[in-house]
Amino acid sequence: MKELTVISGKGGTGKTSIVASFASLARKKVMVDADVDAADLHLVLPPDIKKEEEFQGGSIAQIDSDLCTECGECRERCKFDAISDDFVVDQIACEGCGVCVHFCPADAIKFPKRTCGNWFISDTRHGPMVHAKLGIAEENSGLLVSLLRKEAKELAEKKGLNTIIIDGPPGIGCPVIASVTGANAVLIISEPTMSGMHDMKRVNELASFLKVPAMVCVNKFDINPEMSDQIKSYAEKNNMKYIGSIPYDKDVTAAMVAQQSLVDFSNGKGAEAIKKVWKEVTSLMKL
Repeated sequence: MKELTVISGKGGTGKTSIVASFASLARKKVMVDADVDAADLHLVLPPDIKKEEEFQGGSIAQIDSDLCTECGECRERCKFDAISDDFVVDQIACEGCGVCVHFCPADAIKFPKRTCGNWFISDTRHGPMVHAKLGIAEENSGLLVSLLRKEAKELAEKKGLNTIIIDGPPGIGCPVIASVTGANAVLIISEPTMSGMHDMKRVNELASFLKVPAMVCVNKFDINPEMSDQIKSYAEKNNMKYIGSIPYDKDVTAAMVAQQSLVDFSNGKGAEAIKKVWKEVTSLMKL
């Protein structure tokens, strides 16, 4: 079984649109939407939800007023000023470190796990998908990404599927690390701008640190051909496989409105370029 994680240094590069097309082109695969803070793969691959579970992440302290002696130990220990003068925990300020629980002499502070969101296993027209919805401003997104990958592997083994395609989150933070660690390869989607070049470098540094081979393609390359050439040159000089350039195509927006991937919706230049990129991916990863 092989895992491909598709990532980008920032949002809006077209990563999810490309992944949706990969879902149409790939065989014997499970899709994972690991962009749990802003999941949107389900908008292009409408899911028929087969399983839904709550995701329980970190804990928030709760002070039992019947047991509290108001000794002040918890307030003195809290580095986040999350406990008020009347010994009520500010649910937003609390970081869930548990120091107050450990040092409370009256055992008056509870530390229950809390529900941060939900995760799903669904059927789509292009096969199974594991995805999630994290609550607004909730943390532990990296933990949720790890859970989705675990469930995807178990599902793939159960169904005899040999490929997992992960729509990773943007940036280089915790959820990105969780989506890349242990993958067989990453595909970095860049865009032909100075910031796109900078973001691609950051993501490649992360992949290199995690010892995961990186491939690169530039989306909407024809908007700035000169910068696209610079990205290609940088990739080739820094041990990354440059596997293609995708042109700007108005059909992308029309496909999204129709809840379809570009390769299902169109036979235009954008769709043909994505097909070539996927062919390169399958060749390099021996899928």
